[in-house]
Amino acid sequence: MTTSGSPILTVRALNRALLERQLLLRRAAALPVLDAVEHLVGLQAQSPMDPYYALAARLDGFEPEQLSGLLVSRDVVRIPVMRSTIHLVSARDCHGLRELCRPVVERAFHGNQGKRLGGADLTRVAALAERLVAERPYTFHDLGRALAEEWPEYAPQDLAQAARALLPLVQVPPRGLWGRGGPAAHTTADHWLAGRPAPVPASGPNPGAVLLRYLAAFGPASVKDMQKWSGLTGLRTVADGLRPGLRTFRDENGTELLDLPDAPLPDPATEAPVRFLPQYDNVFLAHADRARIVAPGHLRRVWQVNRAAPTVVLDGFLRAVWRLDRGPGTTTLVVEPFEKIRTADRAPLEEEAARVLAMAAPGDAHDLRVMPPGD
Repeated sequence: MTTSGSPILTVRALNRALLERQLLLRRAAALPVLDAVEHLVGLQAQSPMDPYYALAARLDGFEPEQLSGLLVSRDVVRIPVMRSTIHLVSARDCHGLRELCRPVVERAFHGNQGKRLGGADLTRVAALAERLVAERPYTFHDLGRALAEEWPEYAPQDLAQAARALLPLVQVPPRGLWGRGGPAAHTTADHWLAGRPAPVPASGPNPGAVLLRYLAAFGPASVKDMQKWSGLTGLRTVADGLRPGLRTFRDENGTELLDLPDAPLPDPATEAPVRFLPQYDNVFLAHADRARIVAPGHLRRVWQVNRAAPTVVLDGFLRAVWRLDRGPGTTTLVVEPFEKIRTADRAPLEEEAARVLAMAAPGDAHDLRVMPPGD
C-alpha cells in the first residue's frame, strides 16, 4: 500500500524492523560486546546495571564480566550524551557523541541550574573544575563543595552541574561494574581516555553520520523521532541533506519515515521472542511515537512521572513489567502482564526468566511469579 508515492508501513511492520535492528528478533551469536554497543549508538545507562540486562537480551552467551572488563580497560565509558542522560558508549564514540550533544547538555543546564548562577563566570568555573578532576575523580557532592570555596555565594550542587554541562565528564569505575558499583565519580574524557580515541576534528562532529547510524539501529524513523532520540533540534536540514541516499516510507498516520536503502524490513508476521528489558531501554526511548513498541493504552504502565519500568517483550511489544524481589536465599522474578499472556509465550517466558535470574542472582534459589493480568 502506498500514498504520495511512499509505501505505508504498519505498526507491526515498524515493530519487527525495530526488533531486528535492535538485535531483539534473535540474539546475535557472534557479535562482540563492544561492536554491539557501537551498533546501538550507546546504551541508556542512568540506571547503572541497565546495560547488562540490555545486552543479555541481545547477545547470545553474554556474560556481565565482558562489559565490566570493557569499563575497566576504558574501551567503554559512562557519559551524558543523547537527551543529556548518562549513556554507556565506546571510547571511539565518546568525544564525537559528547560534542554533538553538547547543545543538549548545555540547554538542560541553562534551563535549570544555570538560572541560579547568573553573574557567575562559568568559564572560570569550568577551568577550576577541570583542574580538580584531573587530579582525582570527584563526586558531584565533593566537586560542588570544592568549587563553592571559590564561589561561596552559589549553591555547591549548581556549581557541580555547571561543570557537568561545560566539561565532557565521564563516570569512572567502580561505578557501573557488575556486582560491585560505587559512587558516581567523574573526570574528563580527555584525561580518562588520554592516548586512546582521536580528538574531535576541528570541523566538529558529523550529525549526518550519526543519523545514519541511528537509522541502522532504530529506523525507519521520522525527523521528529531523530530529535526525540538525540535531544537535538533543527535536524530537518540535516535529514534533507541525507535524503538523496535514503528511501522513504509513511506510517499509518501519514508521517514520513526515512530509512537506509538496504536496512532490513522483516515480514510483519515474523514471530518475536520473549525478552526481558531493563528499566530504561533504548528501544523505548528512541522515538517520538512509541506505538511501534508499546500500545498507547499501556504507556502509563511503562512510563510514570519521568521514570520507566523494566519491561517484557511479548509478541514484539512491551506487554508486561517485571521486578526482582530479593529475600534470604531466594530471588523471585515478578511479572505483571497488561493482558492475558499467549499460550505460545508461556514456556519462552519461563526460559527467559531463568536466564535473567541466573545472571542477577547466581547464588540464590529462583522463583517466577506471574501476576494476574490487568491495567
